[in-house]
Amino acid sequence: MLHKALQNKWARVLIAVFATFLYALGVNLFVVPMGLYSGGVVGLSQIIRTLLAQAVELPAGVDIAGILYFLINIPVLYLAWRDLGRAFLIRTLICVGASSLFLSVIQSPAVPILDDPLASCLVGGILCGFALGLALTCGCSTGGLDVVGLCLTKRGSRFTVGRFSLGFNIVLYVACALLFDIQTAIYSVIYTVFCSLFIDRGHQQNINVQVLIFTKDADPELPRSIMSRLGRGVTYWEGKGAYTESDMRVLCVCVSKFEVAELQETVRELDSHAFFIVQEGVRIGGNFLRKIS
Repeated sequence: MLHKALQNKWARVLIAVFATFLYALGVNLFVVPMGLYSGGVVGLSQIIRTLLAQAVELPAGVDIAGILYFLINIPVLYLAWRDLGRAFLIRTLICVGASSLFLSVIQSPAVPILDDPLASCLVGGILCGFALGLALTCGCSTGGLDVVGLCLTKRGSRFTVGRFSLGFNIVLYVACALLFDIQTAIYSVIYTVFCSLFIDRGHQQNINVQVLIFTKDADPELPRSIMSRLGRGVTYWEGKGAYTESDMRVLCVCVSKFEVAELQETVRELDSHAFFIVQEGVRIGGNFLRKIS
């Protein structure tokens, strides 16, 4: 059902906006009440907010981290337009605006929901990482490090979105430890590790998949349909069933995990008896296109 919904561009945007709501919940309900700092641009915004609050008396109950988050994302939005296209820019702008709104509107509880800092890091990291990965799977982004990571991914860098975020956050939390205290920095790092792991788990375009398709249909229409609908190359060779001694064709396609459902649907439309072998997490090099939407 989710795959079907993701084929509609407006449904993808709505799901991504919902993902930004989940992300804001994770940050404001589990991270902020423990006095911890999120990673990336949100964490940078929170640190600047804390420093401003120490220097200037802000009204009680006002959290300007969401506003700062939007302002910092302005140059990032330019990067999205330049490297990732106008359509991605529009989707990212919608998500950045929604994320800034939710971060500003959702109130953090005065008393932490979970007393254990480690449990808060775990729950917050899983919720935020899942939300960010879902937004990226929808071809959208909440801005910040996601956009930079996607640009690196598109250029063939070995950095994934999660890995790049983790590297940036190491520098951020060193500054956090120097400005505040080491315990706050350590728990914030633990939260960010969980978040980064679940970003890469949820971001299905990051997961490479090799699919072997065994079919008795020798019609060239099948590989043509795969190449036309998915924009992926197909290699095939002739095989023979050891038990039946019947001729068959073996097609090999490398796709992202996000594209597997569409690939299987395309094949079944032409051959409902085709047999699949799907292997996740394969390493792919050379001329392989990494898609963001």
